Amino acid sequence: MPQIVNRMTIIIYICPMYFFRKKDPNRPTSIDIKIMHVVNVLAISIFLIGIISKLFHLV
Repeated sequence: MPQIVNRMTIIIYICPMYFFRKKDPNRPTSIDIKIMHVVNVLAISIFLIGIISKLFHLV
């Protein structure tokens, strides 16, 4: 069964600069996105602290 590839996936692979576009001023801001970014930063920082602490215990 062939996989169906949507158009957005192809655009992302062809043009990686798609992610670095300017923000649309007409787009409404959402608190959900801000909360998601905060949670991601917390998760990454806790992960890095854990890796660094494990490295110190090994040395």
